[in-house]
Amino acid sequence: MPASRQKSHQQSHAEPAQIWRRGASGDPGSLDPDKASTLIEANILSELFEGLVTRDAQGRIIPGVAESWTVNSERTVYRFKFRPDARWSNGDKVVPADFVFSFRRLMNPATGAQYANILYTLKNAELVNKGALPVTALGVRALGDSELELTLAHPVPYLLEQLTHMTALPLNPRNVATYGDTFTKPGHLVSNGPFMLKSFFPDDRLVLVKNPYYYDAAQVTLAKEIFIPLEDRAAALRRFMAGEIDSYDDVPVDQIAFVRARLGTEFKVAPELGGYYYAFDTRHPPFDDVRVRQALSMVIGREFLADKIWGGTMQPAYSFVPPGIESYGAPSTVSWKSMDAFAREDMAKRLLREAGYGPGGKPLSVEIRFNTSEANKATAVAIADMWKVLGVKTRLYQTDSTSYYAFLHSGARFDVARFGWFADYADAQNYLFLAESDNLGLNTAHFSNPAYDALMRAASQATEVRRIALLHQAEALMLKQQPYLVLLFARSRNLVAKRLRGWMTNVLDHHPGRYISIVGGKS
Repeated sequence: MPASRQKSHQQSHAEPAQIWRRGASGDPGSLDPDKASTLIEANILSELFEGLVTRDAQGRIIPGVAESWTVNSERTVYRFKFRPDARWSNGDKVVPADFVFSFRRLMNPATGAQYANILYTLKNAELVNKGALPVTALGVRALGDSELELTLAHPVPYLLEQLTHMTALPLNPRNVATYGDTFTKPGHLVSNGPFMLKSFFPDDRLVLVKNPYYYDAAQVTLAKEIFIPLEDRAAALRRFMAGEIDSYDDVPVDQIAFVRARLGTEFKVAPELGGYYYAFDTRHPPFDDVRVRQALSMVIGREFLADKIWGGTMQPAYSFVPPGIESYGAPSTVSWKSMDAFAREDMAKRLLREAGYGPGGKPLSVEIRFNTSEANKATAVAIADMWKVLGVKTRLYQTDSTSYYAFLHSGARFDVARFGWFADYADAQNYLFLAESDNLGLNTAHFSNPAYDALMRAASQATEVRRIALLHQAEALMLKQQPYLVLLFARSRNLVAKRLRGWMTNVLDHHPGRYISIVGGKS
């Protein structure tokens, strides 16, 4: 047969390249687990590193570096037995001392880890992190080369959930010592997960390759995982439809009907533990006044946002904690939820008048900040229009995701800022701690309320039934104060090509590459 025909015949029978071209909403700000804070970073870090426990394709907790563990009768001491074949990507054995180093680095005040308080459940962690005790006082120790002991300040029912978080990922001590602040660069980074860092070109791509030293490498089908930053959702959709990317975790809101009709099962919408909020900067007027915050919240038509702006892919939110956390039950809700729109509007106008704003008072001007996306902009435009009934003049300010999160992390002053939170672990505490006064890195609203802090402290030390009751009281207080304007609860919106196998919906929207394979189609 002719050469050209022969070549075509050979390609048609070739195995597809095992490369997952994974669209992402932006570049990672950091690949240091102690410095990272966004979902973009978490998705990459969970491929590079593996903690004591990890998650399977359905989001369930499974053994990671630790093949098993035991807990004492008081549930305050956990011992993790390491699997003998756990290796770093340079071939070194992963040992308990690596985790001791990593937990101590996380809590060391000099590290500046804004997420350190996630693991304040470890004994002395808060005191260490605040500089009151040396890092050696932290409740973590190596028992030889095969067992790690974690001691807790008090029993914590969600410890294993916390240990799946990126702050609990290990670092190679020699790697950090050798390269210092540049240890995360390609060619430097040593990791212990299913994949290794090959290259990173900002605004273009981040490439991971299979780690041959990973203990389960024989079961990892992918040879390469390429994260492609695509902040423009419409551009991402076009590239997906052209077969240039295999997945993307969002769609343009104005094209949801088209996507549903055209892509069918390749468009996957599923429940997710996530919230979409606006944070008020409660440090300065007028947003330090609860009357202003409540008034602005009451006139927002959440059903309109969910159905018309987000095409039914979000649900209206009247609580801060999303539904679906089994241990928490039904969340608390705002006191005015059952009021009709006219009654809400009348009450909102009265609250603003009492605060000195509106007709006969000072004009109220608000700037809404948000990271660039069609949905975020459409939401802000709609809310600005809803606020006109109160005489509010609204300005919109949007920036790219990297700049936006850097701004929030800087602690700079703002009026109102879009704020999203997706569960690190399935417990109400993982939402409610966002309003604690000393949660400086994550309390975007800069809210400070002694009564709220007291409820959260009491909950952290209570029995499980009492803990849940206290968390409900804390949520009710937060909703009364409204430092975060609750808007919507998330449903994951993923574009997933048919050629991508092993991808499973789950409430954490977590999709590990070790379970993914590519079959047929474009590669």
